[in-house]
Amino acid sequence: MNDPRTKSAGSHSEHPLRYKLNNELHARPPVAVRCPQAVSYVALTHDDSTIEQQVAHLRRLAEAFAVPLPEVDGDHLLLTTPRFRLKWERHSEFSCYTFFRDIDGGDDDTTAIEALPPRWLEAIPGSLLVATHLSLHSAERLTPDSVMASASREGSQMIATRVADGGAWVFTDFLLTDGWTRFLVLDEKLTPRQTGRMVQRLLEIETYRMTALLAFPVAREVGKLLNRAEGELADLMDRIVAASTPEDERNVLGRLTRLAAEVERSVARSTFRFGAAAAYHRLVEHRIDELRELRVAGFTTIKEFMDRRLTPAISTCAANARRQDDLSGRIARNSQLLRTRVDIELERQNQELLGQMNRRAKLQLRLQETVEGLSVVAITYYASQLVNYLAKGAKGLISPMTPEAITAVSIPLIGGLVAFGLHRMRKALASAEGEHD
Repeated sequence: MNDPRTKSAGSHSEHPLRYKLNNELHARPPVAVRCPQAVSYVALTHDDSTIEQQVAHLRRLAEAFAVPLPEVDGDHLLLTTPRFRLKWERHSEFSCYTFFRDIDGGDDDTTAIEALPPRWLEAIPGSLLVATHLSLHSAERLTPDSVMASASREGSQMIATRVADGGAWVFTDFLLTDGWTRFLVLDEKLTPRQTGRMVQRLLEIETYRMTALLAFPVAREVGKLLNRAEGELADLMDRIVAASTPEDERNVLGRLTRLAAEVERSVARSTFRFGAAAAYHRLVEHRIDELRELRVAGFTTIKEFMDRRLTPAISTCAANARRQDDLSGRIARNSQLLRTRVDIELERQNQELLGQMNRRAKLQLRLQETVEGLSVVAITYYASQLVNYLAKGAKGLISPMTPEAITAVSIPLIGGLVAFGLHRMRKALASAEGEHD
């Protein structure tokens, strides 16, 4: 078959992501499944594991059965061995491994992982989050009535529902037994591809409900912080009302700032987890809707179970996320209010300081004017003495006037000139100061 990329779609240049984006819609197709079948599924969080480490581990599995490892198409592959098939997918937070194994019709306890090499499963990189065994049988060989009768005799909390508009039966209790949850699927009239899609939806429900619940412990820790922070905020508001001095307000503002930093740190650490929980919960609800359940009298459906058990936990996460955002906003508003009070007090103090500086400037001006008057007298006195000395030295030249008469006449002239000179100098300084301003 010719590569479609070699055929021109016209004269337009192609976007570099065109084929990748189109192929994303066709990625991870469900595996066709026939009865009877044993399916084992594990999902592990990445921790620090890389895609290269996971692919290397898959290659060791392929080598153990002397089969080539298929090329990794993005972040998924399908490996077929003589004993089982493996579907591997890598998601943003976890990687999942689904093992499909054909079994004999009468072998109800066989699991798909029994065909794996020893200790290969335990060596998968990451931390185990989901582990599920699913047994698929024909409803003709194992009747739904016998399964329900056995559950009623044992008094178990079994969930029984008909899916695909009555095309199959699903039995589970979502309990961990030997570290695994278990599903029993009885096929009545589904095609292999319909069965594969239904099995994939059940496994995705199990995965997404667990990843959604990762936020629940975070919500509990955040709830403890919120209870303490809300009480501390109420106490700080009382202190704001009772604050009587700028020092009191600054102390309250410091405590309020530390509380704001603590809450914002919690918001930064939990926002992604709460958002992911809401998204995973929507996926769970969507996958349940795709099952098209029909209620079985006397038993709980998967939707009813999730509504009673999963939805309250997710609602708690959403409520704490809203409380956290609301508390962050309240702290920000109260901090702004207190900062406004502190700023107003600082402005009042600055105004008082400017008033004091203005009064001191006026006082200095008066002192300067007084000093200027004394300076005129002092300069006039010393200048008149100089005139007196000059007049005495030129006594023969100034007769019939006497040195005393000349000194007396010079005093008002000298005083006037000194006063005029100081006035001009003060005026020039004032003009220069005005130009700088």
